[in-house]
Amino acid sequence: MLRSFSGACIGRVIDLAALSSLFIAGCAVGPDFKKPAAPDVSGYTSGPLATTVSAAGVSGGEPQRFVPGGEISAEWWTLFHSEPLNELIEHSLTNNPDLKAAQAALSSAREGVLAQRGVYYPSVSAGFSASRQRESGQLAPTPNANLFLFNLFTPEVSVSYVPDVFGLNRRTVESLQAQAESVRFQMIATYNTLTANVVVTAIQQGSVQQQIEATRQLIDINTHTLEILRYQFAKGYANGLDVAAQESQLAQVEATLPPLHKQAAQLRDLMATLAGEFPSRAPAGTFELTSLRLPEDVPVSLPAELVAQRPDVRQAESDLHAASAKIGIAVANRLPNITLSAATGSTALAIDQLFTTGTGFWSVGADLTAPIFQGGTLLHQERAARAAYVQAAAQYRSTVLAACQNVADTLAALAEDAEGLKAAATAAAAAKTTLDIAQRQWQDGYVGYLALLSAEQAYQQARINLVQAQASRYADTAALFQALGGGWWHRQDLAANQHEK
Repeated sequence: MLRSFSGACIGRVIDLAALSSLFIAGCAVGPDFKKPAAPDVSGYTSGPLATTVSAAGVSGGEPQRFVPGGEISAEWWTLFHSEPLNELIEHSLTNNPDLKAAQAALSSAREGVLAQRGVYYPSVSAGFSASRQRESGQLAPTPNANLFLFNLFTPEVSVSYVPDVFGLNRRTVESLQAQAESVRFQMIATYNTLTANVVVTAIQQGSVQQQIEATRQLIDINTHTLEILRYQFAKGYANGLDVAAQESQLAQVEATLPPLHKQAAQLRDLMATLAGEFPSRAPAGTFELTSLRLPEDVPVSLPAELVAQRPDVRQAESDLHAASAKIGIAVANRLPNITLSAATGSTALAIDQLFTTGTGFWSVGADLTAPIFQGGTLLHQERAARAAYVQAAAQYRSTVLAACQNVADTLAALAEDAEGLKAAATAAAAAKTTLDIAQRQWQDGYVGYLALLSAEQAYQQARINLVQAQASRYADTAALFQALGGGWWHRQDLAANQHEK
């Protein structure tokens, strides 16, 4: 008898599974999502991309050639040819807590998709109850043995299934899959931001360090000049006004040094945080701009490729997909819902009597429910879902436009960076020559002190401008790689879509 009960239960489960596959093959209400069309433009600027100018003899002064449609390396930062930078990025990718949190969020979203997929299949549960009870003597006894005090044992298997007639379950899973994709691209954006921030922070560290060194040299120059002036004043060759002016000039230069030290300390702390370390355990070593090599051949993806590479654009596309699926959910909620159920088991007064002749029971049923009046709730929920889709579509277009603007701005910045570096290098060389001549002429008595003071100030500003121009060109090159998507699609761990398991 036990075998017959089990066989009947299994047979009904198989029947429900067959029904489920039949219903799943049916239609799903609501719109089917279609990927937005790629931008119908071929470039980012009104004119063709040209090779930038060069600043000979200056670190970072090499010309850059933009390659439309070129491939972006998954490890684009290696193009700067700095082994310490490569090691620091790998350390950051392993230890950065923001990236770890984004990866955990993605795992959670994917598990949510897999959990929701369970609605595609029948739900099977088993239970066992045991009780001792006494019936009132005023009522007829429940058991056939006419007992008022008895034990009751009931093992039972229940099967239920909700056929996805109108696609409610499929649209729900589709929406969760799109949301998981959105989380995935959030994680990729975190990855891109982290790598770019490490590179830019290293460049800024090198820039500030060179500015500190230049400022110290200027302090030495001004200190030496002040010593000469004081000697001449003691001998009667210079007046007190010149000495006071030089003392003021020296103090002004010295005042620029503490802010640079402050910035250097903050950059060191930032780098430690990016690497997932406490500031007290900041990575050792410093970065030198002269140790970096400027990437000369820079790939520039076409706009049609950019929308597939930028994680923020892909995230906006996934949000649009989720909004589309939610329209189907809202429509399906207004339609009838069917529930199929079956149960089988045995009830006996003793455990050893279970599954014997006459103790078995079974039931098969179907329920149909349909919303009739909900006060307009379901109608307005559907309208809200459609409005949310329009909003997501507008946000997607805005994200695409912002991405193209980002690339265009960075390309323009690089072109101007090259011009600026060339001008800064020329100005620094001219200022150094002017200062050398002014110092010799002042010591020989051919020019006044004000001419020397003016040459010192010009040289100070020229040195700082040169270092800042070098750093801007390196940093904007890194910004371009980030603006183009960072090459994440060439990394197997980031490119893989793990929805299907």
